[in-house]
Amino acid sequence: MSVASSMRGFPEWLPDGQLVEQHVLATLRRTFELHGFAPLDTRSVEPLETLLEKGETDKEIYVLRRLHAEPGEPSSGLGLHFDLTVPFARYVRENAGKLVFPWKRYQVQKVWRGERPQEGRYREFLQADVDVVGRGELAAHFEAELPLVAADALGRLPIPAVTIQVNSRKIVDAVFGEVGVEDRTGAFRAVDKLRKIGPEAVRALLVEAGASRAQAEVCLRLCSIRSTDLSFVDEVLALGVRSDLLDEGLAELSAVLEAGRLLGEGATPFVADLQITRGLDYYTGTVYETVMEGLESIGSVCSGGRYDNLVGGAGNEAYPGVGLSIGVTRVLGPLFSKGRLRASRSVPTCVLVAVADEEHRPVSDRVASVLRSRGIPAEVSPTAARYGRQIRHADQRGIPFVWFPAGAGPEGGGRSEVRDIRTGDQVPADEHEWSPPTADLEVTIWGE
Repeated sequence: MSVASSMRGFPEWLPDGQLVEQHVLATLRRTFELHGFAPLDTRSVEPLETLLEKGETDKEIYVLRRLHAEPGEPSSGLGLHFDLTVPFARYVRENAGKLVFPWKRYQVQKVWRGERPQEGRYREFLQADVDVVGRGELAAHFEAELPLVAADALGRLPIPAVTIQVNSRKIVDAVFGEVGVEDRTGAFRAVDKLRKIGPEAVRALLVEAGASRAQAEVCLRLCSIRSTDLSFVDEVLALGVRSDLLDEGLAELSAVLEAGRLLGEGATPFVADLQITRGLDYYTGTVYETVMEGLESIGSVCSGGRYDNLVGGAGNEAYPGVGLSIGVTRVLGPLFSKGRLRASRSVPTCVLVAVADEEHRPVSDRVASVLRSRGIPAEVSPTAARYGRQIRHADQRGIPFVWFPAGAGPEGGGRSEVRDIRTGDQVPADEHEWSPPTADLEVTIWGE
């Protein structure tokens, strides 16, 4: 399977890839709704001041303007959204009086981001977000619920196993603060690059953020802690730092891992990884990143966290929330390029109804109509060529069955017959009763 588009960063899948993508989206939507999340779709453009207000100035935003703007015509002041979190926050602010809190929503849309195209990174791509937002307060148990929703959704897809890495910004904030790091935001962004640039480069960035080399060493020791159980708590306390904020973060992260253990039937879907900070400054609590087994090089395919200040209302009213974003295109692209994800055929059609000659096309149309009424995807042959050519046409498109209607010419005979073109088996059939094997009724998605 390959990408048909010749414009880098703007993928267009071939037909079988499109079917895989639609299967993935349907699975995600169904899973989100099973967990009580309602759909949301927002506009594709936002005012530039909205896009820039939450510390996202390091992302290249596509700006809208008219091609034939008049001289002196002011800028539209609009840009394409680069994620779904910012428009979601704006939507909550504008509609807070009409929503029932805590409000759980999912959103599946394209976003646009002007970054350098590479494997797993695109300029136009699909995201699938889930968030729950409260009014004034939001219970901490949602910080465990959201990654479990993501684990359920990803677990239903034919993709490699995933690991959800979990941390608390409160732990990192507390340790960095207690050892004297002044530029906390800069330090978070430095640590967020640890896997890309390595500990020596991060140590230098931490020193630039106001830490001494000794303090930077404590920060790097913290970021080296990784555990699938609660042993991370003792490792953090062994650093010799104590504060109320640290205790709060340790308790919340422990609750997330324990929830994963209980709901995961003894095997937690989470790993406490204390180098996960997420570079965005609006996260205030638990944060998440997710990697696919064997494709760790492309980075996180599902990330997010707790935020208390992202959605600000009128006056001092706050709308705290927690959410996760699945990079649908980021998941599919590398799997397509490596041939690890494919569809059983390139069309939804299960049965091609043959046409003996154009005079008898209505007979074939009626057969296809009956099959469709029974939920069997069927289409009529585009030409009344020889049956051998019609069979080859079905084979080229991956359609498993060809139907020869009764009373449709001498080759059709006095009764209908259906052929499995993969085996050559041909048997009498009645369009009101015949059904294909369950595995052939719909397109099957294969993962390796």
